Amino acid sequence: MAFRFRRFREISKFLPRYFHSGLSCQDYRQHIIFPAALYMLPLPPICFGTNESILDRVCHVRRFAMASETTQVSPSDADLLIFLESTLDELEGPYHCWFNKCEGRKEFDRDGVFLVLAGAFPENSLSLDTDSAIMFERVKLLQQRYKELHIFGFQSCSSICSSATQARLFQTVMKEYITFPILLSSKNLTEMTSGACYILFKSFRNPNFYHEKSMDLGIISEAIEELLLNNKDMAIAQNFKSSLTKPSEVMKEPNFCSFVQNLFLYFPGCISVDENGNRLFLSDINHHRIIIFNANGRILDCIGSSPGFEDGEFEDAKLLRPAASFYMATEDCLYFVDSENHAVRRADLVNRIVETFYPRCGTDKKISSIWNWILDKLGMAGEVAQKSQEFDMESLNFPWHLMGSGSDLLIINHSFETLWLMDLTSGKIKEVVKGFPKIMEICGEMIMEKGSTLKQINPSCLQQKIDHNFSLDGPQYCSLMSSHAAFQNTVVFCDTVGQRLLKLDRGSGIISNLQFSNFGVLGLPYWLSCPLEHVYVGAGANQGAKVDHFQCFNVLPGKCDIAVKVNIPERTMLAEPLQEGCIWRQARGSAAEISGSDSVATSAEKVGVAQQWFDELDNLAFSTPGSELSVQDENRIQDTNFEETTTVLIDSAVHLSPGTSEVIIYAVLYLKLNRTWNSGEVPREEKARSIVDILNNDGSRKQERETCIQLMLEANTDLGEVVFMKPLHLRIRLECGDHPKTDTSKENVLIDSSIEVNVSLN
Repeated sequence: MAFRFRRFREISKFLPRYFHSGLSCQDYRQHIIFPAALYMLPLPPICFGTNESILDRVCHVRRFAMASETTQVSPSDADLLIFLESTLDELEGPYHCWFNKCEGRKEFDRDGVFLVLAGAFPENSLSLDTDSAIMFERVKLLQQRYKELHIFGFQSCSSICSSATQARLFQTVMKEYITFPILLSSKNLTEMTSGACYILFKSFRNPNFYHEKSMDLGIISEAIEELLLNNKDMAIAQNFKSSLTKPSEVMKEPNFCSFVQNLFLYFPGCISVDENGNRLFLSDINHHRIIIFNANGRILDCIGSSPGFEDGEFEDAKLLRPAASFYMATEDCLYFVDSENHAVRRADLVNRIVETFYPRCGTDKKISSIWNWILDKLGMAGEVAQKSQEFDMESLNFPWHLMGSGSDLLIINHSFETLWLMDLTSGKIKEVVKGFPKIMEICGEMIMEKGSTLKQINPSCLQQKIDHNFSLDGPQYCSLMSSHAAFQNTVVFCDTVGQRLLKLDRGSGIISNLQFSNFGVLGLPYWLSCPLEHVYVGAGANQGAKVDHFQCFNVLPGKCDIAVKVNIPERTMLAEPLQEGCIWRQARGSAAEISGSDSVATSAEKVGVAQQWFDELDNLAFSTPGSELSVQDENRIQDTNFEETTTVLIDSAVHLSPGTSEVIIYAVLYLKLNRTWNSGEVPREEKARSIVDILNNDGSRKQERETCIQLMLEANTDLGEVVFMKPLHLRIRLECGDHPKTDTSKENVLIDSSIEVNVSLN
C-alpha cells in the first residue's frame, strides 16, 4: 500500500494543480481527469506539515461557501496570505503599518478563523459611500456575535506613513466606531483586492473572497459557523452558534483614541431641544453619554456613565454610542437611540431614570447598580443578562436618526438604508422599509423640513463632513438632519471634525463656538476610574497603571489632613475651577471612617458612579475640610481670576489607625491654552503641537503624534478655545505607628497631623 501511495504522488507531479476556494475533496477529484486505475486508489488524508509553505497549504481546499459566491484562489491570493501572516507580530515594517492596534499585545491566534474587510477604507476622502458604511455595519455585527472571530481591515495606500492619510483614516474609525485593527500596505496587491470585499479563511489558508458588497449576511455567517465548528474548541463554537452575544460584552474602545478621548467632546454628532424648558440634549457619542445644558452652555445634567447596556439612574445607566434623541413634552421624557446596542432608550427627566424602550426585556429595573457590579465581579453578570434579555439584531441594527410622528417613532439607520416604524405605545416595530428612495417616499417631507436649516449655514462649516456634489435631497445631506436643531433665534449644529458645538445667530449670520461651563456635573470620566481589584496595599500597589505621583509618609494615629497642590502644565490655564464632582478619593488599609464630622463633603454636584460604589461598599474614609464657604469666601473666590491660577488645591482628611494604608486620588482638570499661547503671534501648528504634547499621556509613537497634530490642524476651529481634560492619578502611602504611650494603658492618644503633597502635571 505504501508503494502504491508513493507511485501516486510521483504521477501526480505531472498533473495540473487547481486553485479553487469552493472545492471539497470530492469536487477536487471531479475537476481532475485521473486514469481509471488511479481513480480507484483511496486518497490519503490531507495533513499539513509544520514546514509546509502557505502557498502549498492554499492548494488544499474545503467547501465553505457556494463556488458561485467566491472567486478562484490565484497565486496572487496566496501572496496576500503570506504577506498578512508576516505582519501580525510587527506593528510597522517596510511595506506595512498597523493602525488602531494595541502595541506590545498579541491580538491574533494564527490557528483561528479570520475575517478581513479589504478596500473599504477611504484614503483621500472623509466621506464614505453607502456600500462601505453597510459593510462596516455587517462586520461589526459579526464581531458582536462571534467573539472568537479575528477581524481586521486591510487597505492598500500609496503612503502608509502619511499623517494626512492616517488622519482621514482615523476620521473613519471615529465616525464608524471601528474597534478592530487596520493593516495599511504599500505593496502592489491591487490585482487580488480590486474593490472592497470580505476575505474569510482559517489559519491563513483556503481563503473565500466575497466581492459582492450587498451580499446576504447569512451566507458569511454560515461560513463562519462552519469554520468555527471545525476549529479546535468545538464547545465554544457551538455556544456562539446557538446564542447571540450581548453587544456590550464584546465591544471595546478604539485603540487609537487616547488623544481625542481626553477632549471635552468626542464626536458630538446629534442634538435635540426642549425650547420651552430652555434645555438642549447633546449626544457626546463616543463618550457614551448625553449632556443636558441650557442656552448659555451651563451643563445641567448628564445621562450615562460608561459604555455598556444597563438601565438605572442617570449616574448608573450605561450606553453604547447614543445618537439622535427626541424630546416628548407630554411625558417630560427623552427618547434616544442607543446605536451600538441596537436599542431605543427612554430617559425620565423628572425621576432621572433610564429604561430600555426597545427591545422589551424581563430585566428587573429595581435591581441596584451595586448588585449588578457584584455580579459582574463574580463573573455572573453576563449569564443573568442572557437569561433576562434576548437581542434580535436583525430587527434594529445601528439606529441613528429618530423622529416623532403622531403615535409612531421613525427610526433610520446610519447609512440611511433602513427605516423602522415603531409604535410609541407598545414599543413594537410595525413596518421595516428598505432603500433610500422608499424612505423618502414615506418621510421625505419631514426629513427635508428638518434639514432645511442647513441652507442657513455657511457651507464652509460643513465642507469637511460632506461632498457638495451631492444634492440637498441626497443621503449625504439627509444624514446630517440629526446634527443640528433650531433653538430660539439660533441654529445649533455639531462639528464632528472640530469636536465642538457651534451656533448660528439667525439675525446677524455670525457663527460662534458654544462655550460650556459647570463641568463638575459630568464627574470623573469612566476611563480614569480605578478597578477595585487593582486597589490594594502592597509592594507593587502603584504598578499596572500610570501614576503621576507616589509618595510615602510616616504619621501617628489620629486625624490626618492631606493637602495636595497640583501645578497645572505650562502653556495652559483652567477652563473653570476644579469642582468636587471631578475628584475621586479612596482609602485602603488601616484607615477608618470619620463619623459625625462637620467637615464631611456635602457637594451639591453629582459624582461618578465609581465613587458611589466605593462610598456604599467601603464607607470611604474621607472628608473635605472647609466645604461650607462663608459669604466672604464666596466673594473672594469670585474676585479671584482662576484662569491665571497655576496651582490647584485638593484637600482631604482621613482617620488613621496603626498599620499601613494607602490613599488614592483621581481627579480631572479641564484646561485650555493660556493667553500667551492663545495670542495671534503663536503659529497654529505650534498650538496644535502643544495640546497634543500635553495630552500625550501614553507615550504614543511619533507617527500617531503627527496624526493627532494633523487632526487638530484639519479642524477649522480656534485652538485657543479647545477644552481638554488632564487626568491626575495620585497615590499616597501612610505608615502609621503605634499609639503613643500614656500613664494608663486604657487610653489611646490620637494626634492630629497634616501632610502636604506637591504634584506637577507634565
